[in-house]
Amino acid sequence: MTVLGIDPGYAIVGYGVIKFDNMRFRPTEYGAITTPAKTLFSERLEKIFNGVTTIIEKYNPDALSIEKLYFNTNTTTAIDVAQARGAIVLAAKLKGVPVFEYTPLQVKQAVTGYGRAEKKQVQEMVKHILKLESVPKPDDTADALAIAICHAHYAASSYGKIRSEGRI
Repeated sequence: MTVLGIDPGYAIVGYGVIKFDNMRFRPTEYGAITTPAKTLFSERLEKIFNGVTTIIEKYNPDALSIEKLYFNTNTTTAIDVAQARGAIVLAAKLKGVPVFEYTPLQVKQAVTGYGRAEKKQVQEMVKHILKLESVPKPDDTADALAIAICHAHYAASSYGKIRSEGRI
């Protein structure tokens, strides 16, 4: 199974493509789609949409996993990230890639075994699980790989298989 993990944003969109086979993980590609601060917001959304579309076309993932948004303080940022997230989800939908959403707690639990793990712990586990020489940078990239790992664990579970077959 090939999974594209996305950490949504509008300045930096982290992405990570992994292969998961028989409980083994292999990183395929990871990085970030970046948009300059002074760019018109509509152009930023276009760049994000086109970037995600290009990645999907190149790797043909079986699933796109993305972090659910939870913002408590800055509603303006939340709205902008939500718009970027919409461009990402639309790119997946138009390419026929199913989208799966996970909370930060679910991602931390899947990667470290502890839902309240610190960001550094998650990053180190991503490095370990994928056998990387260093923690991917920027942080958004490591987060995207963690989201992809989360989906691979979920999809391999009995519950995940039943849900993907539409039985619940």
